[in-house]
Amino acid sequence: MNVSQKSLLRLHLTPGLGRIALFKLFNYFGNFTAPLQASPQHWREAGLSEKICSKVPAEKDPKFLQIFQKLESLNVKLISFWDDEYPPLLREIHDPPALLYLRGRLPTEECFAIVGSRRATSTGLNLTRQLATTLAQYNICVASGLARGVDSAAHRGVLDAGGSTIAVLGCGIDRVYPPENSQLFHAIEQQNAIITEYPPETPPLAGHFPGRNRIISGLSRGVLIVEAAEKSGSLITGDFALEQGRELFAIPGAPQSSNSKGTNRLLKEGAYLVTEAADIINVLWPNQPSKQQQEHCTNLSEKLSDPALKVFLLLGHEPRHSDEIARECGLTPMELSAILLDLELRGGVQTLPGNQYIRGQL
Repeated sequence: MNVSQKSLLRLHLTPGLGRIALFKLFNYFGNFTAPLQASPQHWREAGLSEKICSKVPAEKDPKFLQIFQKLESLNVKLISFWDDEYPPLLREIHDPPALLYLRGRLPTEECFAIVGSRRATSTGLNLTRQLATTLAQYNICVASGLARGVDSAAHRGVLDAGGSTIAVLGCGIDRVYPPENSQLFHAIEQQNAIITEYPPETPPLAGHFPGRNRIISGLSRGVLIVEAAEKSGSLITGDFALEQGRELFAIPGAPQSSNSKGTNRLLKEGAYLVTEAADIINVLWPNQPSKQQQEHCTNLSEKLSDPALKVFLLLGHEPRHSDEIARECGLTPMELSAILLDLELRGGVQTLPGNQYIRGQL
């Protein structure tokens, strides 16, 4: 932890100094080291009271040192709103966290959120895990809250595929909650990310979870809700998603099931219906190839002649007429016809009516 992060930690551990105050301090001072050396008058000019200034823990304060050393031992990193590593989509919401505590590493892939019931049915859990596995195979990061039930199934599905996931906590970064998810917590930490905006030693109080939910949706292009009752906390994440301009998805359930009343209502109100991962991918990432398709594409490219490779690389998901392809690749109709036939047999080209061609599904 560098000097700037250590200064930020001292400020964040100050009683009464929260998210809005951190924004005020940075906007006035331009960094988090200067406030610690500034007079109470400068704090007042920044829009904060002198009382808060006097409560900042000293660098050698025993309690501060204890927390600092714990974070160091856990390899926790502090990422502020102004750092390049801060998740770009999260930066766009109207109330972004000023500070994130991170264990592991933040994925670079775009995110999709999956949340739902803590008491989900086995059917709901199995479907969640399958969906998360498929999304991971398409290089899509899955964000969730590490809670019992659907959240845990989503994280496990990603890990099954060796993909990327972000677990967002409603407590301090030094706490594992729920305790039975300790193994899952550490598995995520090894290759992926666990984040929270709450200071170390913060307990998992009920009032913290709405704030946690806004981060989950804020990280993501869309949110899928699985098995939510009429007043489920998962629906709060859906509200945040709509407020933040994210796409909302839901899995339908039996009309008589209390666990599906919330999700069925969302579907009536216009949420996208999901029964398979393609329902999500086709809305948000319609041209996204899977890892398997990318690998096949690479292998195929290595085996093609130069003219065939030129044709293959020219084609995409928008139809191209054979005359246009021939003109751009400098080929005669006969040469192009032979190349297209070979590519179609290899799965690299798909033929459409009217001499139109697109990249194959491989």
